[in-house]
Amino acid sequence: MENKMKNKKLTYIIYTIIVILLFSLLIWLGHFAKFQEFITKIEQSSFDLRQNIIYKNKTPNKDIVILAVDDATYEYIMDKYGSWPISRQIWSDVVNSIENANPKYIIFDMLFVKPNLSDKKADNNFINTIKNNQNIYLSMNFDNYSDEIRKSEKLDDKLKLKIKEGNLIDNPYITFINCRTIMKELIEATKNIGIINVTRDSDGIIRNTTPVFKYKGDYYPNLSLAVAIDILNQDSISFKDNKIILDNNHEIPLDTTQRAILNWYGKSGTFKHVSFWEAVKASKENNSEYFNKNFKNKIIYIGTTATSLSDIKSVPTESNLAGVELHATFLNNILDNDFIKKIAPEFDLVISILLSFFVGYVVLKTTSVPKTIVLLVATLIIYTIISTFIMANWNIWISLVMPYITIIATFILIYCEKYLMKSKDYEQTYKLAVTDGLTQLYNHRYFQEQMINQVNNYERYGNVFSMILIDIDFFKKFNDTYGHQSGDCVLKQVASILKKNSRTSDIACRYGGEEMAVILTNTNKDEAIITAEKICNTVRNNKFILANNEKVNVTISVGVATVGENGTKPQEIIEYSDKCLYKAKESGRNQVVSKI
Repeated sequence: MENKMKNKKLTYIIYTIIVILLFSLLIWLGHFAKFQEFITKIEQSSFDLRQNIIYKNKTPNKDIVILAVDDATYEYIMDKYGSWPISRQIWSDVVNSIENANPKYIIFDMLFVKPNLSDKKADNNFINTIKNNQNIYLSMNFDNYSDEIRKSEKLDDKLKLKIKEGNLIDNPYITFINCRTIMKELIEATKNIGIINVTRDSDGIIRNTTPVFKYKGDYYPNLSLAVAIDILNQDSISFKDNKIILDNNHEIPLDTTQRAILNWYGKSGTFKHVSFWEAVKASKENNSEYFNKNFKNKIIYIGTTATSLSDIKSVPTESNLAGVELHATFLNNILDNDFIKKIAPEFDLVISILLSFFVGYVVLKTTSVPKTIVLLVATLIIYTIISTFIMANWNIWISLVMPYITIIATFILIYCEKYLMKSKDYEQTYKLAVTDGLTQLYNHRYFQEQMINQVNNYERYGNVFSMILIDIDFFKKFNDTYGHQSGDCVLKQVASILKKNSRTSDIACRYGGEEMAVILTNTNKDEAIITAEKICNTVRNNKFILANNEKVNVTISVGVATVGENGTKPQEIIEYSDKCLYKAKESGRNQVVSKI
């Protein structure tokens, strides 16, 4: 019982060491960029999978409307006006019509970069429209072009984001050296200008957005962040604990790149879409009912959704999502406090360790292989369901890939170790079953099995073998004189001589009582006699130590038989060697006999 407990304790220690070594290996691999990239790509795909599951139960903000320059609008514009971009007079007319419906905000996800020199009046009208309506937001973007391509400009101080507390850490996602400005007159007309840069992950999919940008040492807001600050009646933000704090109820958690992980509401068309050509037509017709129905008290994003205008992005829930919907999603996340928060790698490690120990325990306790595999698969499925549930209800991104790797690796390694140990136990059990406990020679049953095998090899391949049968002379009288303990000592020492004077391919066995046998593989009669004489002489010349440490001499008689010459069946060979042994005893013992 005590040994069983010790073995069980040792088993748990071995498996604990396996888990520790596994995690040490993973941590070491984590220092390699290629391994990190591989894990990141798979984890991002798992994020996309979960987002596609949970978005079906999410409802986007009903106040956000997309005024879309869609494919139908593009056809309408080309047919009616003959070119794109259109005159800014049309923008002025549509915006003024929308303003008459009292919208909350009008947000342009479009760049008005250069003036139209052939239509200055339309430009001026558009500029005045922007100046007269402080609920309109315009867009601009940053880049990293050198001054040789485009001279970087200093932006008006009114566009800067006011920071009450904290700073962001510079990184390629937030820091830029150049700016693609919009018309100077538009910048002079309003301070409501935000940045619309987007960055893709290495697989080309956009999962994050940059809330705050750094340019020439100053901070500037993302377009949707600028709108959100206005909606929440704030004039500044704070950076604290890797979060952007807007007010007591709204904050934006940042990842290690200082970006926000977006929570997606669905595929293209999630938000209400109104086709821009309809608005153009309604404006010309002074259709106030149309504008009140679609835009009254709404937050309106104006942007292109037409594939021909090339503002299409790939996101977790959609491979072709218009950029304007991405910005609307960011604003929706801010207003609903709905961002995804990825847990720290340390927590992922703890979860992986706990799951690994659980799987290891299951492998140890479950004897059925199918049951163990079912439990492994069930563990992976349940963990996936739990992680998806947590993301859906608490917006927390728990890693799937590292736990999956550690669970499966632990399962494989411990299963291999478990069955390796079982194999060793089987070998040990088998050895005990075929070994004589006193002499540590093979027992009689094993001897019989090997005799059959050797005869079969002889019949099939012509492999000759011999056997020698040994009997300790006057052993019964020896036991009566010195006692059975001393007899056992002699048996063990004779057995040791047999093993030392046999090849590793030979099979030394205890035949029964004081009789022993050696099967000499690939050995003819002459070679067998040499080996038998060597063993006989060694026993004769050896001093045997008894139980009382007394030293005595012992002799043996030996019979030799060879397959083919003395028989072709196991029993015939054994009988012949036994007759030779009997003849050796009759002839005075302490000798080898090979003929009868």
